[in-house]
Amino acid sequence: MTAILANKIELEYESFGREADPAILLIMGLGGHLTRWNLELCELLVARGYRVIRFDNRDCGLSTHFSDAPVPDLRALQNGQPVTLPYTLDDLVADSVGLLDALGIKQANVAGASMGGAIAQLAAANYPERVISLTSIMSSSGNPALPAPTPAAATALFAPLPRQRDRESIVTDSIARYETLESPAYPMDRGRLRQLFADEYERNFDPRGVARQLAALIANGDRRSLLQTITAPSVVLHGAADQLIPLACGEDVARNIPNAELRIID
Repeated sequence: MTAILANKIELEYESFGREADPAILLIMGLGGHLTRWNLELCELLVARGYRVIRFDNRDCGLSTHFSDAPVPDLRALQNGQPVTLPYTLDDLVADSVGLLDALGIKQANVAGASMGGAIAQLAAANYPERVISLTSIMSSSGNPALPAPTPAAATALFAPLPRQRDRESIVTDSIARYETLESPAYPMDRGRLRQLFADEYERNFDPRGVARQLAALIANGDRRSLLQTITAPSVVLHGAADQLIPLACGEDVARNIPNAELRIID
């Protein structure tokens, strides 16, 4: 892994495969480090002939953090009140495109999960000449009429962190939240899950950065009009049992992107 200057900030990234092969840019979701795109997936895509790039979004992992910026009032944002933001979701989109620029990549297949899916959607809409294909994973269109997370999922996302902020306390808390949200059919090995969260804590633990990312996502609002302009071949992936971002959200994304293919994971 290494850092590179992109869109006037430093982005930590890792590249797999031959530079001459078609590129896939993987964009992770809220507070997720690049390591959540597991090595097996990256190696599988390389074996299929792609160059794969994963990276830390701003305010996460080893990329630039906006530590001097205050955390926006999330409650006010959710209530539609005007709030000053340190950056917007469009800035995270520009980071992704800036990373491609810095690596000398003219076009890429862009795949994003959750908040990363929203970033990928905006990249396909606003930078069509740069996006070969779009894969939107467990993401929403921002349509305010869509169903909210289940109460359990909302608690897992928004509940306060433990009073103790040492590694063991944060890892245990992260596992408990994950257990609420994980797939009922595809549970993750607990030893591997514990190691993932421990590694993230050691790389960088910044809950205020996650809150700033969340503010940018909330403020972005309804993306349906932009989704309708996307021309890249698009696939929408969603889990049928998703409690945090219900299936209706993925269905709405697919409904609004012309000719998008919807793939539902049971």
